[in-house]
Amino acid sequence: MTNHSPQPLRAATTPEKASVDGLEQKWVPVWEESNTYGFDQSANKEDIYSIDTPPPTASGSLHVGHVFSYTHTDVVARYKRMCGYSVYYPMGWDDNGLPTERRVQNYYGVRCDPTLPYQKTFTPPQVGGDNKSSKAADQMPISRQNFIELCEVLTEEDEKTFENLWRNLGLSVDWSQSYRTISSHAQRISQLAFLKNLERGEAYSAQAPTLWDVTFRTAVAQAELEDKEVPGAYHRLGFDGPEGKIFIETTRPELIPACVALVAHPDDERYQHLFGKTAKTPLFGVEVPIVAHRLAQKDKGSGIAMCCTFGDVTDVIWWRELKLPNRAVIGFDGRFASEPPEAIKESNNPALYEELAGKTVFSAKDILVKTMQETGDMVGDARPITHPVKFFEKGDKPLEIVSTRQWYIKNGGNDEELSAQVS
Repeated sequence: MTNHSPQPLRAATTPEKASVDGLEQKWVPVWEESNTYGFDQSANKEDIYSIDTPPPTASGSLHVGHVFSYTHTDVVARYKRMCGYSVYYPMGWDDNGLPTERRVQNYYGVRCDPTLPYQKTFTPPQVGGDNKSSKAADQMPISRQNFIELCEVLTEEDEKTFENLWRNLGLSVDWSQSYRTISSHAQRISQLAFLKNLERGEAYSAQAPTLWDVTFRTAVAQAELEDKEVPGAYHRLGFDGPEGKIFIETTRPELIPACVALVAHPDDERYQHLFGKTAKTPLFGVEVPIVAHRLAQKDKGSGIAMCCTFGDVTDVIWWRELKLPNRAVIGFDGRFASEPPEAIKESNNPALYEELAGKTVFSAKDILVKTMQETGDMVGDARPITHPVKFFEKGDKPLEIVSTRQWYIKNGGNDEELSAQVS
């Protein structure tokens, strides 16, 4: 009979402090090799759970807010897998937009100038850097194609960094299903869709207003706006109406040459008898219609306003809905255009515009205010106020609204037959 003597117990080595260090390096390769989070494309439709997450912008750096939001999504994905679903959970990169352009500008010290030719052997003046306050004037202008190539290089590097963070976080994403909004595949799909719109007569081109930051020299989306309270002043100006002077009060007297209408509320009894008639602008004597619109404020100023192309977002609405002409005078650099609108060329004072050409908004305002004070077209002194003005969220100058050539897709807004189909 064999005598089994008991073995001495070994003391357990318990760490002083629990740690998760190294778990990512241990398990991420295992998950990849076993395709733990892979999507089964052969699954029946009723057995598929699809997650459509907004792709994060591949610029700058990720923060704890990204981690929180995707953690919530991941909890849902894991739960649905445990319920037996084949979960479609891709990761996309939104690398086609203003944040990407700004990152490239700051990182390489360049800005896009579509008028310049392409350079095959272009080398950026710097590599690395994040001077978010740098001005466009301090950056090297390069061709559109050179700028696009830098965007592609930097976004690819940023996306690798982002992907590594998500992988180490342990997100249960199927990385074989990732996509990029700037990829050739995405471009081809959107281009083919647009060509079909064009072929069916659903697309059309027009000169239209664009929110523009003159410092960064870029268009700005509605989501990137913020209102800031800034000092301003009301100027009381007189238009020659059919029955005498019509007085308006405006904070932007420099836009007199861009005026296309006078607008009052349809219920305002003071101006109802003038609707359908015309008035002449101060200094230039351009004839403009007197029209009614619901957005005119009876209790603001004199109750009637001048509509200019374009002073603010309300001007844009009036221009579009009342089908007014476009007489834009401010260019992409925030200065008055060298060529005046046709109506100013044919006005009784085209020489005055020559003084404005190339001037900043502020210089042009000084010139026109002094001139109107001398001619009597401005009544009294400017009345100081503080009012909200729209800015690009990262800009330090008020936005301008410039006119650019844009493409539109008909959606029923201007097509009664299409509107009837979709309503």
